[in-house]
Amino acid sequence: MSVISRILVRNILRSTCNVSCANQKGYSSQTIEENCLKSKSSDVYIPEITLAEYLVNNFSKFPNKIAVECGVTKRKYTFDDVLVKSSNLNKNFRKKLKLQKGDVVAFFMPNVPEFFITTIGVHLAGLKLTTINSVYTPDEIKRQLVDSGAKVLVTLPELWQNAKKAVEETKNSISIITIKNKNSDTTPTGAIDWAEFANTPTDIPDAELPSIHETIYMPYSSGTTGLPKGVELSSYNIVANIAQIRHPDFNVVESITDTHQDVTIAILPLFHIYGFTCITSMMTDGAKVVTLPKFTPDGYMNSLRDYRPHVLMIVPPIVIFLYSHPNVQSEYLSSLRTVFSGAAPLGALDEEKLRRKVGKPFNVLQGYGLSETSPVVTVIPLSLQGKYPGSMGSAIPNTLLKVVKIDDNEGKHLPPHTNGELLIKGPQVMKGYYNQPEQTKNTFLNGWFKSGDIVRYNEDGMLYSADRLKELIKVKGLQVPPAELEEIIRDYPGVLEAAVIGIPHERHGEVPRAYVVAKENYKIDVDKLRKQVESKVAKHKRLEGGIVIVEEIPKNASGKLMRRKLKSKYLEEKI
Repeated sequence: MSVISRILVRNILRSTCNVSCANQKGYSSQTIEENCLKSKSSDVYIPEITLAEYLVNNFSKFPNKIAVECGVTKRKYTFDDVLVKSSNLNKNFRKKLKLQKGDVVAFFMPNVPEFFITTIGVHLAGLKLTTINSVYTPDEIKRQLVDSGAKVLVTLPELWQNAKKAVEETKNSISIITIKNKNSDTTPTGAIDWAEFANTPTDIPDAELPSIHETIYMPYSSGTTGLPKGVELSSYNIVANIAQIRHPDFNVVESITDTHQDVTIAILPLFHIYGFTCITSMMTDGAKVVTLPKFTPDGYMNSLRDYRPHVLMIVPPIVIFLYSHPNVQSEYLSSLRTVFSGAAPLGALDEEKLRRKVGKPFNVLQGYGLSETSPVVTVIPLSLQGKYPGSMGSAIPNTLLKVVKIDDNEGKHLPPHTNGELLIKGPQVMKGYYNQPEQTKNTFLNGWFKSGDIVRYNEDGMLYSADRLKELIKVKGLQVPPAELEEIIRDYPGVLEAAVIGIPHERHGEVPRAYVVAKENYKIDVDKLRKQVESKVAKHKRLEGGIVIVEEIPKNASGKLMRRKLKSKYLEEKI
């Protein structure tokens, strides 16, 4: 009996227990704390199985449906292909590379179909996964390889030089596996061909799977401060978060039938937890995923035209692209049913402009999350569409939230409409930072995870983003959230994107400075823009640091503005 078959049998046996035990097992938010915000939705049952078992159990329901397709090369895999090849990878990892339970495999690749197959193979083998940003330099790759203790690096031939250099500089013994992403690709000398492992059955006993609370996945995050750290996530964390967002109040996938299968385009980087969890969640309900290795206007528009997606998991800059680019036709979005926007606040004006561009009713689900929470924490329920413009939603099931005064060591919950730091409790919250006990300790307060994000909530428990704790601008001791100014600037004719930072000022401490990207063929009158901002904000929020027109604003892989990078560049230029 194959490893896949054994998992299916175990899950059938478990399911008979789960029906009667659903209300006795798992993490409940209803009996823990009173003075906090709770979900508007009922708690969900969290299966007490590994992520590998969870995915195998769900993928096996749709064996002949296409699971994933490359939007560039058009190569595709059915759900059955995914399971068979992941089983082969699992066994070859252990037999040919001698990997043992708990060893770390690193991914250094953009979005390709094989990402999902290899992920399941890693977890079936009882290994840990860490994912590396595919645009990292050799120095950045090396740092994560060394810090995580990776034994294997999976990449593409086009990234071979950076991968090889990074591995050589670690001085560690790290095998490199390459995936042929194009027909012209060849396996570099010294690398292992991914297809050789994925297509070759191997006779070896099943691996011992880790417990549901052992670390299986380590994305890297800076948290609220410092260098990137390994975020230790368990099967329980990730399975819980997938179960939470599959609750009927939030689930965006329509049931698969003989004639219908939902389609989504995976433009969010899968090496980031937002893309990984949300796209994987859709696959557990049978959706087809079209992968794009990177965002280009033409490539993304072609995929919209060719695949007519039903659901888009995106970030605010792509929302802006969709409604502002003249070549994005409304007919490309004719099948669109839901847009899920995360990673950064989506302004109410941006949402409204997208609705006008699409020209038909559809859902806009804005959510909030972090790498440390697997990632989803809040989402706007489907039933509350349009009622809370600009809100990032309310707590998802099994989740508790507090809004507390910054640096309040007692963690007292603040009243509505008061800005404070968001604290989180739930089954999706990480175990801690890898090999960083002090950082882990400082990130929790009496069992609550300190997000480092400043929010407020209304009487209905709907949350609104104010800003990142470390990115606040302080003018004469008064707080100025950059996001507030950025939304005002983006509403000015001809503005495509904006980022606001605080720069040093002799008398005021800091003053706001704006970086603005103009739309194509627009010339922005800086004087008029400044006056418009002044007409909408208090005096201390005025752009006394100036307005600078730039060609682009730096963002990280998940689409968040890198304000700190702008500030560092400004300070360097002033030295």
